[in-house]
Amino acid sequence: MATTATSAAPSPGSVQKHDEEWRAVLSPEQFRVLRKKGTEARFKGEYTKLFEEGTYACAGCATPLYKSTTKFDSGCGWPAFFDAIPGAIIQTLEPDGKRVEITCAKCDGHLGHVFKGEGFPTATDERHCVNSVSLKFNSSETSS
Repeated sequence: MATTATSAAPSPGSVQKHDEEWRAVLSPEQFRVLRKKGTEARFKGEYTKLFEEGTYACAGCATPLYKSTTKFDSGCGWPAFFDAIPGAIIQTLEPDGKRVEITCAKCDGHLGHVFKGEGFPTATDERHCVNSVSLKFNSSETSS
């Protein structure tokens, strides 16, 4: 069952900025995806085929979201993970009831969608389909 956001109030430590402030720190493509819930083109993202050891953080606020040990090649055209760092993301059922959106718990940036029960041989049978442009990779060599 998807976790749904129930409160409109910002959580403690959340990052709140106006669009103008986001535009000043994000590229136009990052702004379109993270702030306006866009989607980057399939198989075009920087991290789709990256399988180095490290951590994927939110491109908007640098909050660690996913460990590379949970990344897998789903063939979907976007980076896929089977689990997030606990508390890092919020899953919200979209109004049409068909998809579950995933957003950064700290800055509410749009990451992508999570799909469940597709039969992938992972620990959770979930596919967190994430836009590369929503992420910033930190290799274990540089983050330790």
